[in-house]
Parts: sequence; structure tokens; C-alpha cells
Amino acid sequence: MTGTPPVDDGERGSAIVEFVFIALVVFVPLVYLVAGFSAVQRGVFAANEAAREAGRALGTAPDPASGQARAAEAVRIAVQDQSVAATDVRLAYAPPGAGCGAAGSYRPALVPGEEFSVCVTVTVRVPLLPQFIDANTATGQFLVERDRYIDG
Repeated sequence: MTGTPPVDDGERGSAIVEFVFIALVVFVPLVYLVAGFSAVQRGVFAANEAAREAGRALGTAPDPASGQARAAEAVRIAVQDQSVAATDVRLAYAPPGAGCGAAGSYRPALVPGEEFSVCVTVTVRVPLLPQFIDANTATGQFLVERDRYIDG
């Protein structure tokens, strides 16, 4: 009998084990990072769009009461568009020249020529993290300048 010596089958099936190991070590964390990054990006988009739309709605309102209602509805629609829970959103206003850190105590009067900032803060929920971890926030800011020549 002439031929090749018998092959040792001791390595048979090890490719599957190696693939599963690589999948667990590399692919699962990679998928989690992509999901976490997209959640953060969605929060940033929601905050910026909500601030812009709320500022536009408030800046064109005839009076502060209807402006507040319009701004709140604009924020709700903008964050809903990005699939962010409306309970994780805070709408506030800042005086001219101040950042969103000073937002909250200022109330726009909507007088002609008035300037103020609309600040929307969205709490970003990263997948698989507990709900009480809310240190991740995204803040959008939009500067509103009311027209100086308004009828009424």
C-alpha cells in the first residue's frame, strides 16, 4: 500500500470555535458601539432640530402664550421625528448673549426687536444602560431675533 499517511482529525471543528470566539470578542462590542453612537447622534439631532423649530415657532407668534404653546408642540414633533421620548426633553430660554447654562429664568416677552436663545436639552439613553444614568445630554441652541417692524 502506497499512499499518503492518515491525517490527524484533532483540529476538525476548530474553525467554528474560533469564529464564535472572534464573533463574541469583536463583533458584539462593535455592534454595541454602533448602537450607542447612533443613540447619541439621534439625541444631538433631536436637540438641534427641536431648538430650531421651537425658536421659529416662538419668534413668529403673536403673543407669548400662544408662542409657548407653539414652541412646546414644535419640540414634541421634532423629538418624535428622531424617536426620542418626549419625557427626556427640557425647553428653556436664555437672555441675549448668555449660553444655555443660564437658561431657565428668562421669559421672552416677544416685543419687536427682542433677542433670546431657545435651548432644548435631550437626555440621551444609551442601549443596555440603566435608566437612572442620565448624565449623557445633548443641548441644542437657536438664537431668535424678533422682527423690529411687527404690526400689532
